[in-house]
Amino acid sequence: MNCFLPLGKYSFGMGDRFARQAQAQLQACLRAAAQGVDIVPVWNKSNREHVTIGSEPSESRAAIDAAVKALRWSRPYFLDADHIRLETVGRFLPYADFYTIDVADWIGRPAPPEAVRLLLDRHSELFSGRAEADRATVKKIADKYLLAVLEAGKIYRHIAQAKGRSHFVTEVSMDETDSPQTPVELRVILAALSDEAIPLQTIAPKFTGRFNKGVDYVGDLVQFEKEFNEDLAVIEFAIKEYGLPASLKLSIHSGSDKFSIYGPMRRALRRSGAGIHVKTAGTTWLEEIIGLAAAGGGGLALAKEIYAKALEHIDELCAPYTAVLDIDRSRLPSAATVQRWDSRQFVSAVRHDQKNPAYNSSARQLLHVGYKIAAQMGTRYFQALEKYESSVAANVTENLFERHVKPLFLAGDLHELHKREILVA
Repeated sequence: MNCFLPLGKYSFGMGDRFARQAQAQLQACLRAAAQGVDIVPVWNKSNREHVTIGSEPSESRAAIDAAVKALRWSRPYFLDADHIRLETVGRFLPYADFYTIDVADWIGRPAPPEAVRLLLDRHSELFSGRAEADRATVKKIADKYLLAVLEAGKIYRHIAQAKGRSHFVTEVSMDETDSPQTPVELRVILAALSDEAIPLQTIAPKFTGRFNKGVDYVGDLVQFEKEFNEDLAVIEFAIKEYGLPASLKLSIHSGSDKFSIYGPMRRALRRSGAGIHVKTAGTTWLEEIIGLAAAGGGGLALAKEIYAKALEHIDELCAPYTAVLDIDRSRLPSAATVQRWDSRQFVSAVRHDQKNPAYNSSARQLLHVGYKIAAQMGTRYFQALEKYESSVAANVTENLFERHVKPLFLAGDLHELHKREILVA
């Protein structure tokens, strides 16, 4: 497991549905670097998003390489083939250098009994000595997760054969399951992943609470902080016990804008010295809409049209995301109402400012999944992005830096810790 492409301590997964905002996103990382915090940009886009939009991974690669060149970014950066499976990974292989392996469909399906027995025989430390579980409990966990781990191993080896083991970053996603993983479950998962010889650099476990698209975390913050700290401890144990890469860290699949968990995360990272990978997903698409609306004129008109069509096709748009949406349809303004809004009213409703009484989380979630409407507009939408580029880019950069990077990495003790690490290095 010594052969892998390293990922920095702090990294941000930045979604860009239409591959038009790479420079604006990278500006946020440049602003962070100017204040002493190195954040590795990782542009992520899933196969589902490519299919919905009709785009190709080659377009994402071209966009980020052009941004890096234009802004003279000299640090590492990556393109993430997000939530790939064996049948979808092929189109990403020539272009991506970060792979989020999604094995959700294998969780809960029984592994071959012999594979379970071998895991138990190899890893008695999971249920002996000071372990928190007995053999029967570990077997139950293996019955739930081992087949998913074996599938992750198949996908990893397929990628490694095509690209070479030292040419990509590997993440495994275990977050799309019904209940949060306990520390014992995460230990079993990491032990099994080590047996597959996957040089894992990030793992995305399931946490308590709701991680809905485009809106803040909903749940018990005290419980989240407890789980986050426990998972950090499990990661530290697994690195020492199983020889997993020292750079292994948690990945938070946020669904965008989980501002309330940044405080607990920052405290935990300060205490432990651990790294983190945060995926902000579709925030950029929403900032495009906000930027268009803020520009007024044709930009505002187009934003209103997208909302109206999203409202008309709400069932179709929400169907793939039902598990991560909580839209109160009674709070969705009618298309006629939105048509009468000025720029300020539209921006106030959609921008994620919970102190603003006009903020409408249901409208924001609807627009979050409404990117298909913009994709169907094709050239019209792209021309609008070009015409109102200054407004759109300003919103993209400010959102990523002020609402994500700054509160997580540039606030309080974590920033001081990072500066001391740089001085020591």
